[in-house]
Amino acid sequence: MSTGNPASAATGPLASFRQEARTWLETACPPSMRRPGPPEELIRGGSAQVFANPESKLWLERMAERGWTAPGWPRAYGGGGLSPAEQAVLQEELDRIHARSPLQSLDLRMIGPTLLEYGTPWQKDTFLPPITRGKVHWCQGYSEPGAGSDLASLRTRAESRGDEYLVNGAKIWTSYAGYADWMFALVRTDINAPKHQGISFLLLDMKSPGISTTPIELISGHSPFCQVFFDDVRVPKRQLLGTENAGWEIAKKLLQFERQMIAGLGTDELGGESLSLPGLARRYGETDVQGRLTRDLDRQHIARHRMNDRAFALTVARDQAARAAGTANDHLSSIFKYYGTEQNKRLYELALGLMGTRALGWQGDTFDSAELDVTRQWLRSKANSIEGGSSEIQLNVIAKRILNLPD
Repeated sequence: MSTGNPASAATGPLASFRQEARTWLETACPPSMRRPGPPEELIRGGSAQVFANPESKLWLERMAERGWTAPGWPRAYGGGGLSPAEQAVLQEELDRIHARSPLQSLDLRMIGPTLLEYGTPWQKDTFLPPITRGKVHWCQGYSEPGAGSDLASLRTRAESRGDEYLVNGAKIWTSYAGYADWMFALVRTDINAPKHQGISFLLLDMKSPGISTTPIELISGHSPFCQVFFDDVRVPKRQLLGTENAGWEIAKKLLQFERQMIAGLGTDELGGESLSLPGLARRYGETDVQGRLTRDLDRQHIARHRMNDRAFALTVARDQAARAAGTANDHLSSIFKYYGTEQNKRLYELALGLMGTRALGWQGDTFDSAELDVTRQWLRSKANSIEGGSSEIQLNVIAKRILNLPD
């Protein structure tokens, strides 16, 4: 999503970096990585990753070797060490050749930044480089069967046993837990402390004895979600992030990273140009001999959605600039999460409206796989207003922390 960053007009060192990046990308980016790919070619990383397209693996390896899967991270941890301005230039050059992201990993946007801020030297050295190379995949152990929006009421317990913790309990709605390598989890380490003060932040190896997962199916028929059970799981204390009983502040910081990530939902590329909003309108609507849309309402809806995308992207870019300058308001992530959720839901509502009766399929040969996927993703989008903090929670944060409205 282009942000219109003024780096496009830069001169001097930035111009030199642009030329360097452009030259390298022209050689390094494989042809099939210069167009949107099908869902099965999405690369999330981890030991269970399957590369349906060999060029996806090549593209990941090349970008990781250069540190550009995490361009703003320090080089010592597998990043590119780029400044915010250089990152903007790199993104513009990637956009110019329509390059795919080599690694669509939540780890780069959630646990990675959290480790950079709170991790010990050992934790950073151990966990960050594998994330940048796509060698590991993390899942998030926050919600529990009895602790959703009221997350601080969680009951999964970690008892101190010498240089280890003994963990018992359960987590739910854990994305991709079925093939995750590691989990970052909130656990209760002091049952007598006020509920926000007795929580710790642990890093758990999903191969540890005593961890089991059960998949949860969503209304869309597909789901990355699982329930995770812990039965006397032993976790070394060096895998405690931060200090014991002080995990709530870390948890809140990570939620800000998560909400900023969810804010990226809603752009109109559903799976390549043919499944963008204009592509759907041309496929199922009416066009003139030059391929232009003839229905005014279709043009209006698509134009409005793209303008909202553009305005949202510029707002996010402004926040990123403020973060680089150290003047950002962390609570703005709630605005971005709420708006990104609504924009994504509107995207799929528009898509189904453009498809007409072709959006009514569920299975079988009458509808092609792309049509069926859009329909299922429309159903999936309804959960956006719940996951990562419900829309009601975000509106409360906005009212209290940004608008300073009374309780």
